Amino acid sequence: MEEFLKENYHILTTITESLAAVTGLLLYNKYRLTAAKYFIYFLIYLTICDFISSYSMYVHPDKLFGFLIGTIFEKNHWWSTLYWQIGAILFFSFYYRKILKTKRFRVIIKLFSYGYFFFSIIYIILNWNAFFYKFFPILNVFGAAIILLCTVFYFIEILQSDKVLTFYKSINFYISFAIFIWWLIITPIDFYDVYFAYDSGSPNRDWDFVFLQLEIFLFANIFMYLTYTFALIWCKPEND
Repeated sequence: MEEFLKENYHILTTITESLAAVTGLLLYNKYRLTAAKYFIYFLIYLTICDFISSYSMYVHPDKLFGFLIGTIFEKNHWWSTLYWQIGAILFFSFYYRKILKTKRFRVIIKLFSYGYFFFSIIYIILNWNAFFYKFFPILNVFGAAIILLCTVFYFIEILQSDKVLTFYKSINFYISFAIFIWWLIITPIDFYDVYFAYDSGSPNRDWDFVFLQLEIFLFANIFMYLTYTFALIWCKPEND
């Protein structure tokens, strides 16, 4: 099992992620007049960014990007921080401002997202060297708080409206449910990122933690992207 995860984790994640993006593309006309079209753009964005992020797999003395060993681009932490820890949070903030009806909720999310963006930029500048070789748990926790805020506001609106009777037909419900669960599962792991630290080309890692992390991430990713794929197929367009 451990060897299987080590060899196939990236492939399995890429397949499920790409499945959601391709499904979104195939069904784009179904959602093109709704806010869900932005979510389809986001799935494509994630697929492309994750593909770029995989360059670190080839930073090895005997592989394509071996020349990056010893440079600030040796690891992909900087890229993951930009496109996921910051980019994904800003997208969800934008998306929920599109679908929420309560002005107060939209204003709160807008203020928090602006605060998160400026805090992230300042924090990265103040920790510039660490930006290239480690993740920042504080950004993940702050980002998780914004995601939870967005989804809780959405669930509150559902409970206070007639949509509570047909929530299971809404793509926004599945988006909210999946990202809520994903962030609850993944956020605590960031505090143990020190055990995932490594030197390119070196076999010296805490492999027990690495395999545990891979199992958790794989389960969470497959759950999230298959939920999105199902929602895109099952749900009907809403008048946002």
